[in-house]
Amino acid sequence: MVRASLSPASTVPPGPVRTCIGCRERAAKSELVRVTVGSDATGRPAAVPDPAATRPGRGAHLHPTTACYDLAVRRRAFASALRAGAALDSAPVAAYLASFTGTTLSSSTGSSTASSTASTTDRPSEEELEQ
Repeated sequence: MVRASLSPASTVPPGPVRTCIGCRERAAKSELVRVTVGSDATGRPAAVPDPAATRPGRGAHLHPTTACYDLAVRRRAFASALRAGAALDSAPVAAYLASFTGTTLSSSTGSSTASSTASTTDRPSEEELEQ
């Protein structure tokens, strides 16, 4: 028997699917960067990137773009998704994303702004994420 229409499940990418905490879009796990709770250079709690997805604990996922990062910071999504009691410093994630996009993001626990007008829709390849 052949179906005349495609089922909604056929639009889901193959493999594990996660939701970006910035734009709230569903995407394949391999397209997103995992973020966990860690500590910054001064020892304070911070959201830190986990591109290898091997750190223990609760994780959240984010498209590796400045647009999704900005949305996540504005919505205070890092602390919420990671179930952290207080606001988390997201500077380590900003530094990680800046290495791909060539932009400088400034953020501590509040707002962030991109100081460059580089394209935010270009996502790094899987090989770049693993480096």
